Amino acid sequence: MEISVYMMDAFTNSPFKGNPAAVCPLLQELNDDLYQKIAAEMNLSETAFITMINPTDTFTSGSRFHLRWFTPTTEVDLCGHATLASAAVLFQHKNNVNPMVVFETRSGALAVTKKKEGYIMDFPLNPPTKEDHSDFKDIIKATVGNHPVQEVFFSQHTKKLMIRLPDSCERSVLTSLKVDPVALLNSESSGRVRGVIVTMKGSPDCKPGFDFCSRYFAPWVGVPEDPVCGSAHTVLGSYWSKILGKKKMLAYQCSSRGGEMELEVRDDGRINIAGEAVTVLQGVIKL
Repeated sequence: MEISVYMMDAFTNSPFKGNPAAVCPLLQELNDDLYQKIAAEMNLSETAFITMINPTDTFTSGSRFHLRWFTPTTEVDLCGHATLASAAVLFQHKNNVNPMVVFETRSGALAVTKKKEGYIMDFPLNPPTKEDHSDFKDIIKATVGNHPVQEVFFSQHTKKLMIRLPDSCERSVLTSLKVDPVALLNSESSGRVRGVIVTMKGSPDCKPGFDFCSRYFAPWVGVPEDPVCGSAHTVLGSYWSKILGKKKMLAYQCSSRGGEMELEVRDDGRINIAGEAVTVLQGVIKL
């Protein structure tokens, strides 16, 4: 068996930045064990698998597809950058004729619309709730050390803990964090938390004017640090929209690779996440 595979850098217009995802368009479903083995072999934060819903469709003509995401160790419920990468493969490599494609996923139907530059994803919004610092003291310590913390929020649906650094912090505090994935795993073993977001307000004198910055760590799903995480922004977008009083925001994830996305919090409880994607590798998996 031969399976086409594309490696796409998402949330960037430059190779070797943003977040890499592997995308496999499949003519038939595989078993879950094989999906996981391929994802482990790709060894990226996510590998996405696209399959047809309607057997008479092709990747060029179809407008609705099944989509699943696997980290090197597990299947996940929601992934932004690999969804963006999957849409980019359909539009750029399969020459899909539709202005929009819809992916049926564990998180429901996710639509991706092609625009002049890049794509707009229609994602669920995941508002977090405020928590007491002391309830998460070990995981906070493992993530930010002795740095001051302004607020702690938690998204029950996504199991993401969000730690906000004070506005008095320089962005270098965020970019220089060295988070030990083993220490982070050991700080929380109950299963309640599956990822940690660290965020801070953007600096208005920086160009472009990012509304907020973040980093994201998820060793519980086999991803020590996710370079640019769309699903984390379903939490971040909700939080910062209320704090800043803005519906439209420009966000930057300041991992070593770096990536940016445009966000629009909608009145219907959804969020638009826009970004670009570029191809860095195309090949064939031989089984």
